[in-house]
Amino acid sequence: MFSFFDPTLMASLVSCGGGDASGNAQQSAGGFGGWTLIIMLVLMVGLFLVMSIPQRKREKKVKEMLDSLKPGDRVRTIGGMYGTVTSIKDDVVTVSVGPDKARLVFARAAIATIEDAPVEATIDGDVKDVK
Repeated sequence: MFSFFDPTLMASLVSCGGGDASGNAQQSAGGFGGWTLIIMLVLMVGLFLVMSIPQRKREKKVKEMLDSLKPGDRVRTIGGMYGTVTSIKDDVVTVSVGPDKARLVFARAAIATIEDAPVEATIDGDVKDVK
């Protein structure tokens, strides 16, 4: 009967790289050498840096944008709503939206961007100047 257990393979896995009969050191068949391990560590650190540095820059830009938010700014929320900031109190931002100037309350982090275009859409679908 065929068996998946091979005693010679088990013996070579159990031995920790001891010497053979001639005194030469054995290296396990699937083992990592010292250089391979160092190269893998350097690559992992490099990959971490490549991924984290741009993320930190984006977070810094967003924080600066949210800190510079003031009443009267045209903004777009993360939900895609456009409006004008009417008041800011700690982390709560009140935004006026639509032609009826409905006031909606958002968390400061819900503001995606400060818009440059001073226009607003009406109920009819027309676009009018705000300023």
